[in-house]
Amino acid sequence: MAHTAMSGTGTTADDDPLQTAVWRLRSRACWADAAALLQPTSPAAALQRAALLVERCLYTERGWEEAEDALRTAEAQARTDDERGAAACERGQLAYAATLLGVRDRADEARAALGRAAALIAPGAPGRALLDFRRGLLAENLARAPQAARAAYRRAHAGATAHGDPLLLSFTWRHLAGLALRDGELAEARHGFAESLRIREELGYLVGTAPALASLADAESEPEASRLRAEAGRLFRLLGGVPTWLARQLAPPAATI
Repeated sequence: MAHTAMSGTGTTADDDPLQTAVWRLRSRACWADAAALLQPTSPAAALQRAALLVERCLYTERGWEEAEDALRTAEAQARTDDERGAAACERGQLAYAATLLGVRDRADEARAALGRAAALIAPGAPGRALLDFRRGLLAENLARAPQAARAAYRRAHAGATAHGDPLLLSFTWRHLAGLALRDGELAEARHGFAESLRIREELGYLVGTAPALASLADAESEPEASRLRAEAGRLFRLLGGVPTWLARQLAPPAATI
């Protein structure tokens, strides 16, 4: 299952107290509470609020109308190309999530929105790495084009490194590792999954830690694999069954008769 990624702020001691509070809530799966702290009175605040609610949709499979409303507000407030591109990137992510989770087929909308974002966000701009990552998600999970996905993830990884975005790096590591695992490259997959887990633990990104543990378990042998899955299950239950789709990955294999 593919995750969203949104550039993290509030993760260091000298960050703005508001952003620190937003991050703590977001990282504990309290997206609505985090969004409630943000008044959409500026393009940046409106976009951040929309991004939080879009992320909630992918992790909980609910809140679609609230995300749509917040996204329309962000789109209306956008003034610069970067702001319009960032809003289009979130529009594409929401349409992707709806398609991936079987709510409604919005694949064409997702592609069109991310295409608009690519035309608006300059190469090398901070928002370009997130856009490249999301284009990789579409290539991998909707177009079933792993080679195109790998190229997009690598561009995103380089951009996240250049702009010092560790949260996005945790996603690019994980998805590149997933492609390596699919190709049977176990050592490369273990390394990528372990890096993703390390970053998320260091950031305190609790809602993303269970999926990272489960992914690493898929590349490990027993008994380590079972230990990692048990820890993932503990965190999953602690967060009230979020992300919802992780339940399928953590389910024990069916008994054979």
